[in-house]
Amino acid sequence: MSDGVPPDDLGGMGFLNDLMRLVQAQAGGNNEIVRQLAHTTANEGRSEPNIDPTDRIAVEQLVRIAELQVASTTGLLGGSTGVSVEVGNRSQWADRTINDYRPLFEHLSSALVSGMGPPSGEVSPDDPVTAMMANLSQVMGPIMLGMMTGSMVGHLARRSHGGYDLPVPRPIGEPVLVLLPNVDDFGRDWSLDRDDLRLWVCLHEVTHQAVFSVDHVRRRVTDLLERYAGAFDTDPERIGRQFGGLDLSAGPDALAGLQDTLGDPEVLLGAVRSPEQEAIQPELTAIIATITGYVDWAMDSIGETLIGSYSMITEALRRRRVEAAAGDRFVERILGLHLNAEQYDRGTAFTAGVLERAGTDGLSRLFDNAENLPTPAEVDAPGLWLARIDLPS
Repeated sequence: MSDGVPPDDLGGMGFLNDLMRLVQAQAGGNNEIVRQLAHTTANEGRSEPNIDPTDRIAVEQLVRIAELQVASTTGLLGGSTGVSVEVGNRSQWADRTINDYRPLFEHLSSALVSGMGPPSGEVSPDDPVTAMMANLSQVMGPIMLGMMTGSMVGHLARRSHGGYDLPVPRPIGEPVLVLLPNVDDFGRDWSLDRDDLRLWVCLHEVTHQAVFSVDHVRRRVTDLLERYAGAFDTDPERIGRQFGGLDLSAGPDALAGLQDTLGDPEVLLGAVRSPEQEAIQPELTAIIATITGYVDWAMDSIGETLIGSYSMITEALRRRRVEAAAGDRFVERILGLHLNAEQYDRGTAFTAGVLERAGTDGLSRLFDNAENLPTPAEVDAPGLWLARIDLPS
């Protein structure tokens, strides 16, 4: 009770300082905290069984079929040493995705933390609130990264069927992912043939892996996603207001309140799109539209003769992808992805326009070199794209 600070304030400050020391002490174990939060979010606190070995073998065989068909249709797996598959449950899917998406979330965390700190000019440098906010900004990075990564990956794991439900490149050479319980649950809900649906998902995963195995495509998309995630502007005053409502003298209850605040990215971020992101968005949207349009074409070309109930499954799954839950939409917005019906139709129209004018040989030129990737204007005018890439160098 010294220095005229009320006892309750000291209690709150003491609790927050203890919390900060705890976070700092556990920084090296932050990966485990993220993993646990992702598992809890994905499974709502319930345990889940491992994948039956018989089902695992069945999916591995379906991936072999998909690989042969994709290689024949696209020519993009010619140098591949073989596509492997990881068949998992929600927790296993989350573990892989945490690792695969780590660079994106680190860029995001760096952008958010860079704008945090005590409000300038509002309180004396000797004020304990200033010291508290300064300390808070130092430890907010690992807290935010952990909470956001765990929460967002956990929400994605509730719904995803594979590793490419979001068209985000994963590390080269890793197995494709099939989240089998979600696939089979969806099939039962929609009365779809189980084996046909499994093959559809394998085809979807292998086709995306083939496209992202093209070096200049993978590098372009990865660069745009990381630049976008790292370019958020932050509003420290808004973040301060979110913490201002916490009763720091409430002990464990304060910890629960802090976790709720940190676990709600929409509330916490205080982030707004920056001019840099406004400049990145058209190019990112265009390349994603191009990729999804090509993947849909390749799958249609293969699936209509390979999978008996392909049309029925495709209608259900393509409707599902534009009816994402709010949590999924938040992840898309954070990454700069606009995965709505308009953007999928845009990609479909580009692919159809190229095929009409130049056939499959023209479409395959997307993968010749980085200069052949279309500009935003060319995605909406495939004739312009074909004219440009045919110009003499």
